[in-house]
Amino acid sequence: MADSEKMVPTKVLPTADVYPKRIMEYIEGFLISKTLFTSCELGVFDVLLGSERSLSAEEISQAVGASLDGTERLLAACTGMQILNRHQVDGKVSYSNTEQARLFLTRSSPLSLYQSIHYHSKTIYLCWHYLTDAVREGRNQYEKAFGVSSGDLFEAIYRSDVEMVKFMQLMHSIWNICGKDVVTAFDLSPFKVICDLGGCSGALAKHCTSAYPECTVTIFDLPKVVHMSKKHFIKEDDQRISFHEGDFFKDSLPEAELYILARILHDWTDERCVELLQRIYKACKPGGAVLVVEALLNKDGSGPLTTQLYSLNMLVQTEGRERTDVQYAALLTAAGFTNIRHCLTGKIYDAVLGHKKA
Repeated sequence: MADSEKMVPTKVLPTADVYPKRIMEYIEGFLISKTLFTSCELGVFDVLLGSERSLSAEEISQAVGASLDGTERLLAACTGMQILNRHQVDGKVSYSNTEQARLFLTRSSPLSLYQSIHYHSKTIYLCWHYLTDAVREGRNQYEKAFGVSSGDLFEAIYRSDVEMVKFMQLMHSIWNICGKDVVTAFDLSPFKVICDLGGCSGALAKHCTSAYPECTVTIFDLPKVVHMSKKHFIKEDDQRISFHEGDFFKDSLPEAELYILARILHDWTDERCVELLQRIYKACKPGGAVLVVEALLNKDGSGPLTTQLYSLNMLVQTEGRERTDVQYAALLTAAGFTNIRHCLTGKIYDAVLGHKKA
């Protein structure tokens, strides 16, 4: 066949009915987040919780101190997002909380995610404005977002007492949702003396003492975090939970049978993780263990999407990354731990357990 007669691939043009639904949803995803953030910040769900009946847009607008037009649009969007119920009787429209909104979006609920939402809106959202810079530079963006140096990571994260409490409230609300699952992913009852490194508000410590009545838990954290935890989160009369002030990279660690690292290792580089795990191995009693609580990536890194996005957040906010169970096992092995297992909880956070030989 002559060159002029060779077949030329036909260019296939998209048909008129092709619609990039998923891409459009991704483009507009931040609109949903900010609608949720604003509804919480205004107190829409709290106003509805405090009423014995559904409320009109006008009543809600007056209660939250917002314009009627803006409130009507916000309530319509929340209804479309299925976090508010819309009622229409005799031509009059009113609104009420869905069960999910009542449980997770009202401030007074024991399962409230309000503080987590507030932290995402006021801190994480601002950091993500500089995601492009983070990807290009390969480092966090605290200096651009907040004008503070991230030379000392947690000095940046805890850049004010207000910001520190916000971060602690974020952690507290997350463990209210996921804490029981991670501390019961493995049977930890053989370990009576537990140390929760970076234990923050003490929410996970409370889950431990609830699930394992014979254990005691020491929360090890920076002095200012311990102070805030005692002030806002942990009652002094809880005899099974105690505190130890220090920096786990610099100061001696309390001897324990089990150490918990919950959302700690993902903040740091591999080198820093091994350094911390070696310190834990040295302090750990023979036959003891370390429980690593993190959002695990699939072995090939293909998902879950939420964890992949969390890894981007670690780039924007910290020095670390999310990892697979194999990668965490490698870090634990490098520090001396053996018999390493992992457990997927079915929620955001999973568990990896490594042992020290008796």
